[in-house]
Amino acid sequence: MDERLRRFVRTTFRNVGRQYEESKRAYREGRGDDASAVPADLPRDEEGRLRLVCRRYAERRAAAVDDEGRPACFEAGHPDCEGCVEDVRDGLVETW
Repeated sequence: MDERLRRFVRTTFRNVGRQYEESKRAYREGRGDDASAVPADLPRDEEGRLRLVCRRYAERRAAAVDDEGRPACFEAGHPDCEGCVEDVRDGLVETW
């Protein structure tokens, strides 16, 4: 019985997590064209590159960011990189 309860809780939390991510994605898409723009108030260096702290390597970087909010160091499919892109789009990226 203990294992069944554990499995139930684990699958329930996974489903809730998926639903949460789907609703976040739908909300971003529903905001319109400006949702993919990089917020202008994020700190930049003299060359216009975004100053961010890399989630993958935990280091300071100045990275060029494309119109979709992806830094030049972005690697598709890597969870830290995907999270960084979401943070950049939301304007919540850790900066220095």
